[in-house]
Amino acid sequence: MPAQTKASTPSPEQPLGYDTLAQMSKALGHPARIRIIEHLRTVDRCICGQIVNILPLAQSTVSQHLKILKQARLIRGQIEGPAICYCIDQDMLEKYKQAIAAL
Repeated sequence: MPAQTKASTPSPEQPLGYDTLAQMSKALGHPARIRIIEHLRTVDRCICGQIVNILPLAQSTVSQHLKILKQARLIRGQIEGPAICYCIDQDMLEKYKQAIAAL
């Protein structure tokens, strides 16, 4: 079995595959993304424009950060009219916490 496939298989000690854990960790490797997660934990859910109001970043930059967090499965986005409403994926965040604790 190739090492890459074996490394991405979850185990009882590691609730996420190593590739997923690395992708999530990389997504949290930027201060703006940590701030977005922090904000979403506080407000539960919001649209991109609300995040732009709390961060000193352009809307396009915030959108890119949201895209990275969504690809890492740390947040989810739901279309609500002309906007996308974002929230934390609580299940994945909990698995991430467990995976980090298991290191």
